[in-house]
Amino acid sequence: MSRLDQAFERAHAEKRAALIVFVTAGDPDLRTTAELVPALAEAGADVVELGVPHSDPIAEGPTIQASSFRALQQGTTLAAILEVCREVRAASEVPLVLMGYLNNVLAFGEERLVEACAAVGVDGLIVADVPFEEASALQAATEAMGVQRILLVAPTSPPDRVVQIARRSAGFIYCISVTGVTGARAQLPPDLENLVKRIKRVTPKPVAVGFGISTPDHAASVARMADGVIVGSALVQRIGEAASPEAAIDSATRFVRSLSEAIRAAR
Repeated sequence: MSRLDQAFERAHAEKRAALIVFVTAGDPDLRTTAELVPALAEAGADVVELGVPHSDPIAEGPTIQASSFRALQQGTTLAAILEVCREVRAASEVPLVLMGYLNNVLAFGEERLVEACAAVGVDGLIVADVPFEEASALQAATEAMGVQRILLVAPTSPPDRVVQIARRSAGFIYCISVTGVTGARAQLPPDLENLVKRIKRVTPKPVAVGFGISTPDHAASVARMADGVIVGSALVQRIGEAASPEAAIDSATRFVRSLSEAIRAAR
């Protein structure tokens, strides 16, 4: 059983949702990222997504776009991120998921990237801007190397497509709560529970909800309907606003601890 599968099994046994957090690798720098990831796990994160900074992150709102720009200014590369993953894996068993865009993958090489992920202990891969039909080589490589490719379902996904995505997704299914880009929002969409139920009707695989979850109350609400809660922009914003790398780690871990406590109290 993979580390991702174990994380969801453990959360299920504890009668709670899993907490998945997103940070942009290299923001504010890669040294901080290497220290931050194990700290987030200690604070209650069950899975950590590492965003690969990209010059044109089309699915991202202003907060994560700005973090990508900061990371790129620091000279962050995919190869360097993989080395950080190797370092993190030596210190922690927290499941690691790389989240990026097709350009990142093609520039590195599909099979080469998957092989590198397996070698350094990356458990999952999300490519946000490519339909599953268009990445057969990547899909074959992930299946061969045991790196779980996580696919996304949107509110606009028709029923037959939801079935196909659910069948092919590994680790969990990423349920996008709203149309549009990432970013903290004041309220959760009123039809979110129906969307989650629609996905869960066609698959036993864990369903995790992301986009717009920005407070412990949001996290608790989602935890009552889904198997996983994904928080990104609200966490990235705290990192970006911190006065120093040390302050960024402190602010991020305190926020993740509050999310974890809310999720554990939700059911």
